[in-house]
Parts: sequence; structure tokens; C-alpha cells
Amino acid sequence: MEATARRQPEIQTPEENHPALNAILGANPFVGLDATQVIGTLTMLLSNLAAQPTAVTSRAFQLWLELGQIAAGSSSVAPEPGDKRFADPAWSEHPGYRRMMQSYLAWRTAMHDLVNDEGVEWKEIEQQKFALTLITEALSPTNLFFTNPSALKRAFDTAGQSIVRGVGSFLSDLWNNGGMPQQVDKRPFQVGKNLAISPGVVVFRSPVCEVIQYAPATENVYQRPIVFIPPQINKFYIMDLAPGRSFVEYAVKHGLPMFTISWRNPTPENRNWGLDDYVTACKDAISAACEITGSPDCNVLGVCAGGITTSLMLGHLAASGDRRVNAVTLLVTMLDTSMPSMTGMFATDDAIKAARDRSAQKGILDGADMARVFAWLRPNDLVWNYWVNNYLLGNDPAPFDILYWNSDSTNLPAKLHAGFLELFLKNPLTKSGETEILGTPIDLHAVKNDIYLVAGMTDHICAWRACYRATRMFGGRIEFVLGSSGHIQSLVNPPGNFKARYYVGAKMPENPDEWLRGASENKGTWWDHWIKWIGARSGDERPAPKSLGSDRFKPTTPAPGIYVHEHH
Repeated sequence: MEATARRQPEIQTPEENHPALNAILGANPFVGLDATQVIGTLTMLLSNLAAQPTAVTSRAFQLWLELGQIAAGSSSVAPEPGDKRFADPAWSEHPGYRRMMQSYLAWRTAMHDLVNDEGVEWKEIEQQKFALTLITEALSPTNLFFTNPSALKRAFDTAGQSIVRGVGSFLSDLWNNGGMPQQVDKRPFQVGKNLAISPGVVVFRSPVCEVIQYAPATENVYQRPIVFIPPQINKFYIMDLAPGRSFVEYAVKHGLPMFTISWRNPTPENRNWGLDDYVTACKDAISAACEITGSPDCNVLGVCAGGITTSLMLGHLAASGDRRVNAVTLLVTMLDTSMPSMTGMFATDDAIKAARDRSAQKGILDGADMARVFAWLRPNDLVWNYWVNNYLLGNDPAPFDILYWNSDSTNLPAKLHAGFLELFLKNPLTKSGETEILGTPIDLHAVKNDIYLVAGMTDHICAWRACYRATRMFGGRIEFVLGSSGHIQSLVNPPGNFKARYYVGAKMPENPDEWLRGASENKGTWWDHWIKWIGARSGDERPAPKSLGSDRFKPTTPAPGIYVHEHH
């Protein structure tokens, strides 16, 4: 049966607008949640509803009227423009399916209308919306075989083979993937073969990290190296994906001497690695880069949780009078946690204590467990989308490089997890001396470096207005750039994407919306804007080195090193 044969998967790129790409969370060491929290939130919602019977009765009556119009065929209820669950023509053309869809959407809207946001803290509102979303999205008719016209057609067209494959995938995921549907076809990918293939070599290795120096690609290079500090919860190669989509490749082709940290994947034995240890590792990487290049200082680039670590290191260096860092780039980094965001939704005292206790008991915060929690924060895009594709339609998930990277998660040591939770709950970086690193009080206002901040307009993890708050927290000259995409696509944003645009503003008012009103829109990627900014801060050009490493930091394992391959 040629029509049902599985073809060799072709690697796809995000430009094909896969629904999960803007939803993946990546790079976020956060609170987590469990069934107890969700049940508690639903109980609170029911209690609130019981206290306002008039409002509940009124909304129920409106729903009853809408259902009457649906039954009569005169309702205009339709899916939201971005809702792809009901794309099959049967949902709009078949009277029965249309009424089923409209009834579901009307009920779903009515349920969410019951959340009263007057006089309630934003966290409580978001928690209630989230708990309701888990219920309403799970009960979509698209999630059941007999009420999904696409699944029925597929089964007929394949003479039942799609059902056989779907059941096989379900049993495999039940056994191998914690009962969650696979988000990506991993078969085409191999780190070091078609991902993370920029040529380079490991020049430093400690129990916590490796430092990779990349080979120059130009005759001349800038004097001052740049050190990339990645997030601790994902592998570093988000910035070194396939050729043509690699930020590392782009930087090296523009003459930047590039170094990156590759964090080790910790085990329970490493439970006591904390923020001090990771900041020390960052200082080790800076020492290696400066010594190898002969430069007295370097530039650094931090991403998300790596950007938080970078900021703590900058505060420590400022307190120590250490001037080894020149200019700084922080990508999708949220330093002020008081602003509303999805990641802060469950950051309550009780939730954080429970999360800290869980990781302390295990010694680590398990990366795979966290990935499952993150998936439920975006259930349509990251769970039910794959449920339908893999199990009801019997298809393989698509082979996307970013989704492969997102699934290649790492653990967090219990002490580091506790340190991040403390930052998240107490928000100490907004005040001077509220936290310490390596025995020095941290005051970000004392950090006088030039800083380039990048945020994503549709980033649901580190909301761009929250990222903008960092413009008021440092003491140096700030350049704030707002990309037009989400959390991960703000990072993987190579030239050539005709949809990409970014905003730059000369003035830095306190209000982020005021900044946006005065900002200018530019077509293309912030990469091209950044390369000019960093080039002006990278010193003179000189002939590229003939070899990598130095007598003190000898080259060992070829890039991407050993630690990137560790799985626990």
C-alpha cells in the first residue's frame, strides 16, 4: 500500500509555521506544578462562583440561548483565527460537525467568562484560567477518534493502517515517554553530525562545564573575544543549529573570536552545585577566552537563565572591581519577576516550597519531568496537537531541529534550582544588596557595561515588557531591541526571513509601551543590527590565529565536546 508507506523524514525549519514553534518553552528553570495545585485552583474557582450566583445564572442563560441558535443553524460562533484544530472542511460544511464545533466553542467561552478578574491578584486569575484551559482543551471533540472527521477519513483512506500505527505510537509513548506524545521525529538528527557542527575544540573542562573555542572563518578577527553563557536547562546548541541557522556560524563569519560554555548534565551526586558554582564556571570561561586571545577583557552573551547567571556574575565583578567584561548581550532575559508572565503564574510561597522540596529530595530537577510540565502550560500546541497527529491520524511528528533541541533537556542541581526559585520569589535583583554571589553583594546599578537587550514581542515566557524593566536596572548604556517573534524564534533568527522585523528606540522611557510608540520598525533580523553594535565594541582587527587553544588551555576534544552528549 504505497499511500500508507512511511517516507524518510525530511528535516523542516520553523519558517513552515509549525504550531508548536512559538509555544515551546525551553531554557526556563521554573516552579513546576502538580495535580494538587490544579485541584486547589479549581476548588478556589468553584468557591468564587458559589459566591456570585447571579453572574453564573446570567452566563448560563446566555449559553442556553447560544445553544438554541446553534441548534437552529443560525449561530455565527467560529474558531479563533489561530485555532487550527477545526481546519478540516467538515467542521464548517457538515451540519452535524458544525453544530458540534459551535456547541463546544460556546461552552468553552462560557467557562472562561466565569473567571472574574476584578480585584483579584493577577497570579490567581492566571491560575484559574490555566486550570480551566486544561479541562476545556481536553474535552475538545477533535481529541476523540469518532468525533474527529480527519481521523475517520484517514482511517478509511488507509484501510485502518492509521489506527494500527496510532495505537503503536500510543503504546510506545506510554512505555518510553512518560505517557506524553512525542513532539518531534528525532531520527534525522545527531548532535555533532548535522546539529552543533561549527568547527572548534574544547579548551577547558571542569566538573561543571566545558569551554569551546570556535575556529575562525575569516583572515582577520577582532581582538576581543565573545563568550556565550547558555541556559542551564537546555543544551548550548540552540545558538549553533544547522548551517545557515547557526548564530555561532554567523558570528564567526563576521570575524568574532567565539567561545561558548557547554554545561554538564548534572546527576543527583551534583545536588550541591549552586549559583556560586555556575558563576565561577563563567569566570573560568572568561579567563580561558582572555588568555587564549591575549585580550585583557572580553564580551559576553547570556540567554534566558544564562542571562540571569550572567547578570549575577556582572554584579559580582562590579563589586570585586574586576574589569574583564567589556560589553554584554542579554537575550530573552527577565530579571524583574514582579511583572505578569506565564512563568510567574505558580510562583507562590507554597508552590515554590513544594518545588524546592521535590528537587532537594531527588537531588535534581529532572529535565524530562520539567518538559512535561511545560507542555501542559500550552496544551493545544504541545500536547493535543501531537495526540491527534500521532495517535488519531497515525502520523509521525515532524522532524524540526528546534523541537529536537527542546526535547534534549538537561537536569538542574537541587541547589541551583533553589537559587533560581529564590530569585524568582523574592525578586532581589531589583534592589541593591538583596542577594550575594561568591560573598559579594549584588547591585546591578553598579554594572556600568554597555548592554544590548533583546526581547520577543510574542514571547509568552519572558514577556517583553518584563524584559524591558532591565533597562532601568543596570548602570551602563543600554540598547533595547524588540524582535517580532516568540521566545525561541527570537534567538534562531538568521538573515533571509522576509517576515522578520525588529524595533529599535533611541530613548529609554520608564514605560515600555511609550518606548514602543517611539521606536522605529526595521525589516530583517536583529542579528544584523547586533553585529554592528558588537563590532564597534570588539577592538581592532588582527590576523586570525593559526591554531586554537594555548599552552595553558590546550585543545582537547573537537566541538561540540563531551558534555553535550550526556543523558541521564
